[in-house]
Amino acid sequence: MTREASISRSVLSDQVKDRLLQAILDGRYPPGARIVETQVARELGTSQAPVREALRDLEALGVVETAAFRGARVRRPSANELLEAFAIRAELEALGARLAIPRLTDEDFQVLAEYVDEMRRAAEDGDYRAGATADASFHSRIVELAGNATLLRVWRTLEPYSRTYITMVVPGLDRVRIAHLHAPILVALRLRDPEAAATVLREHFSETAAMLADLWATVPPPAARSA
Repeated sequence: MTREASISRSVLSDQVKDRLLQAILDGRYPPGARIVETQVARELGTSQAPVREALRDLEALGVVETAAFRGARVRRPSANELLEAFAIRAELEALGARLAIPRLTDEDFQVLAEYVDEMRRAAEDGDYRAGATADASFHSRIVELAGNATLLRVWRTLEPYSRTYITMVVPGLDRVRIAHLHAPILVALRLRDPEAAATVLREHFSETAAMLADLWATVPPPAARSA
């Protein structure tokens, strides 16, 4: 294989990975659902090789698991794993807030406020997908505004993992309450108080994790779902 062909396939597998990850986040592939290489390749108009590479990358993220003769499935982590991911995200986003605050503009505050408003509207309308998208965009924006590429890269390895299972799957999650939990974060950012913002973010994830711990046991395991 030539170097140019190798690079081309690598770029293609990244594109396939992004498409699959978005489908998982959108709920098209719930926990336990099979991801069939041939079907994905046919849908995306590509060969199976980049699909296989994309699935390996998603497995490294903890989102997909593969088994011999059974193929790939969306992974359902344990409650402890999710709680651990939340604890790490809290620290990463606390750092992100500290770094972002000196860089925040009025336009940035407006964008963040719009995400909070969208979360509230979506929660009240029962539009869980729109709420999940606004929630993810809010947190992503804070980390992006930190201006630290390494932080953003590490954060991105955890964010899909937690958003997939927490915002789209857990039955009974109080999404109105989740939406309102974002308001204190915005207030702390507007005050340009790094320590207050870090504290509020940790409290945000702690409270969300507590809700999750109470509800996670109600989610049926993959074996109870249709293949």
